[in-house]
Amino acid sequence: MTGTEGTGRNTSRRAVVAAAGATCLAAMLAACGDSGDASQPKEDSSAPDSGGDGGDAAGGAALAAAADIPVGGGKIFKDQKVVVTQPTEGEFRAYAAICTHQGSPLNEVSGGTINCPLHGSKFAIADGSVKKGPATQPLPGKKVTVDGDSIKLG
Repeated sequence: MTGTEGTGRNTSRRAVVAAAGATCLAAMLAACGDSGDASQPKEDSSAPDSGGDGGDAAGGAALAAAADIPVGGGKIFKDQKVVVTQPTEGEFRAYAAICTHQGSPLNEVSGGTINCPLHGSKFAIADGSVKKGPATQPLPGKKVTVDGDSIKLG
C-alpha cells in the first residue's frame, strides 16, 4: 500500500463518517425544532364568549343542560376536552380542559378554580387565568352558547 492509497481511503472514510454525522445531526435538529409538540397545547388568544348570543353555535351538539353547571363552579367534559363554568348565575364560560403547563387533562372544578392533578396548577373559572402555578399561561377559551336550557359549544 502506498501513501497515496492510504490517504485516499482515509479521506473516503472521513467523508462518509462526516456525511452520516451531518445527516444524523440534521434529523435531530428537525425533531427538536418541531413546534407541533402534542404535549404542549396550542395557545388560543381569543377570549371565551358568554352564552346567550346564539352566534355560530346553532348547529353545535348540546353538552349539558344549563342546570347541570353549578353557579360558582363548573363541569369537565373529558371526551370533548372542555370545561364549562358558570362564574355567576346565567354567565357560562368554556375553556380547553388541558393544563397549559404540561398538557395534562384537568380533573376537577372546585373552590372557584379549575384544577390540574399533575403539578397542582389552578385556573380561575371566570376567565381561565392562572391562580396557582406552575402553569404560566391561561386556559384557551372556547365559544359557548345557551340555547334554551342547553349549553352548546360553537
